[in-house]
Amino acid sequence: MALCITKLIIFSLLCTSAILFTANSHTFSRSLLPEELGLRKEKLSHLHFYFHDIVSGRNPTAVRVAEAQMTNTSTTLFGAVVMIDDPLTEGPEMSSKEVGRAQGIYALASQHDVGLLMVQNYVFTEGKYNGSTLSVLGRNAVFSEVREMPIVGGSRLFRFARGYAQARTHWLDLQTGDAVVEYNVYVFHY
Repeated sequence: MALCITKLIIFSLLCTSAILFTANSHTFSRSLLPEELGLRKEKLSHLHFYFHDIVSGRNPTAVRVAEAQMTNTSTTLFGAVVMIDDPLTEGPEMSSKEVGRAQGIYALASQHDVGLLMVQNYVFTEGKYNGSTLSVLGRNAVFSEVREMPIVGGSRLFRFARGYAQARTHWLDLQTGDAVVEYNVYVFHY
């Protein structure tokens, strides 16, 4: 009986100490094990879709929101900033199934060639990735055959995501600026 009471007193002291330590702890950071956040084995996924950048017509999905004083006289449109909400589809036709949206901005950031600074989220609306996002931050040399941009993060099923997106122009109208771009995205995630 005395042993049980002693164990109970020790347990109570340990619990009280833990509560006091937690209450008085103002730690900025701490180390965690991935399992504590429910993270399991890391996976590598490949996503394939088409990005429709529509700048012309009555319902553009890409609109210029800012420009420098010299933008319209620059051969590269240096200084233009474009806000996008572009459809992502399974196939290259606009009528194919929409799987998400590319939302964000791109800015014409090069004075010597058409090089875009891409800051965007792929917001998925179909399948198992519905509600998940991937974030892209990188350079897109538009007239290169294949461009590679880093995936720097994501949300929901793409938490802790990292990888890259390869873009290849499928179709481009030089008169209007409308384009369809094929994307192959390779991403590590949990």
